[in-house]
Amino acid sequence: MLFLKYLLMTAGVAMVLSALAILTYDLSLEMRHRRAAAAGTDAALPAPRQIRWRTALAFVMLAWAPILIALSIVVIPSGMAGVRVSQTQGTLAGTLYPGVHFVTPLLEKVELFDTRDQLFTTGWIEDGKKTENKAQPLNVQAREGLTLGLAITVRYRVDPKHLDYVEANLPQPIEKEIVPPVVASVWRELVPNYTVRDVFAAKREEVRGRAANLITQKLAADGIVVKEVMLRDIQLPPEYAKGLETLLLKEQENDRMGVETDIQQKQVRIAELQAEAAKVQEVKQAEGAAQVHVLQAKAESDAMQYTLPLKEKQIQQSKLEAEARKESTIKNAEAAAEAKVIDSKAEMERRKMLADAEADRIRVTAVADAERMKGEAAILKQNPLLINKIVAERLSDKLQIMMVPSDGKFFFANDVLRSMNVANHSSQAEQAPDPQN
Repeated sequence: MLFLKYLLMTAGVAMVLSALAILTYDLSLEMRHRRAAAAGTDAALPAPRQIRWRTALAFVMLAWAPILIALSIVVIPSGMAGVRVSQTQGTLAGTLYPGVHFVTPLLEKVELFDTRDQLFTTGWIEDGKKTENKAQPLNVQAREGLTLGLAITVRYRVDPKHLDYVEANLPQPIEKEIVPPVVASVWRELVPNYTVRDVFAAKREEVRGRAANLITQKLAADGIVVKEVMLRDIQLPPEYAKGLETLLLKEQENDRMGVETDIQQKQVRIAELQAEAAKVQEVKQAEGAAQVHVLQAKAESDAMQYTLPLKEKQIQQSKLEAEARKESTIKNAEAAAEAKVIDSKAEMERRKMLADAEADRIRVTAVADAERMKGEAAILKQNPLLINKIVAERLSDKLQIMMVPSDGKFFFANDVLRSMNVANHSSQAEQAPDPQN
């Protein structure tokens, strides 16, 4: 739409310039012709052209159409609002919001207002990391007559619904003509009701809240919406600042001592309560222990009523068990004695049988030996040389050579055989069991 507006405006201006160019060209030719006629050189010049007044007038008349159309188009940017002001009727009701609007050209104009949030600030302003003195602080007097410098920031915006009232009744611009006086008057009316100490510390938030309410009420009547009132800083008089600092230090010391005193009193009270609690706890513990002992005694007494019969039964059972063990021991001893008697009898029988068997064996062996010796004696009588062979076989590696006279006949063999028989009978007598055992 802006492009169309500028295009129409350009077309209208171009037409007007074209009309001026045509008139200028025709007038320049007429002037040249007159100069030439005055100099007497008419033959060298062309015939004079008639000035095209009608053509120029037509271009000018046509130029008004796009110019008027362009003037009737109004574009309100974002963050702004407008109100129509008529040359005949004054300020017209209604607000023109951001966008394209049409007005009566030459009779109406549009006054623009910034509807975004704006700031009114006094005193020091913090700009990023730097601090610049862009405005003087607002000087007010407290109840004591001392002058305070207030650093104030008021955040506000114009209400778009009341722009016609603002344009028709308030001086412009309102950010210079309305807001600063109202804010200053409110603070200067309110602060004298408080002392410096109240404004600085004790009732600072109360003062700020009352000032914000008054400023909001007064500016709302003029179509201005106040969003926030900030009291950023307070500049105290140098002498009062020093005295206040000393007083604050003393008050802080007093408060610190008061706090320490309260802490000590509370510690004493805590110690007393702990002692009382310990005493009560000990009493309760003693009472509890006594009750426990009483209950234990009662429990033991109750238990004895059931324990005594049980103990008697256990004693009787122990007596019966002892008698049973005694009877069992006696029976076992008698059985062991009988078993030993039986074992001894069996042993005697066994030994007797063994002795009889051994006697039979000896008799049989003696008979056999006698038979064998008879046989051997008969054989030796028939072959005397067998004596040497038998002796050699029995002596084996223990054989010793003996020299005997040749006329000794067979004394060696007879002596050896006699000694062997005696040794054999003595060994058999030793092996024979004792009949008394």
